[in-house]
Amino acid sequence: MTTNYALILTLNYFFEIVNWLIVIRVVLSLLRMENMGNPISRFVIIVTEPILAPFRRLQFKSSIGRNMMIDFSPILAMLAIQYVIRPILVSLISLI
Repeated sequence: MTTNYALILTLNYFFEIVNWLIVIRVVLSLLRMENMGNPISRFVIIVTEPILAPFRRLQFKSSIGRNMMIDFSPILAMLAIQYVIRPILVSLISLI
């Protein structure tokens, strides 16, 4: 196993965990358990908020997203991770 392959595999696992944490946050939000004192929900919020906050700001700055009552930042974040960030990092690692 080469070092590049190990790095790519580690990055894929990391991004998969981040995607699942975002899905868990959405489910907690739908169940209205997001603000509970539960340590698991606090952990999920603390980990995902730095990822979701820029997408939330971007959504509410646009003229379309400002008037919507649905927060699309988890979907935007997951799409950006899946189709922009992950391929760029994998291609940079394979260049090394």
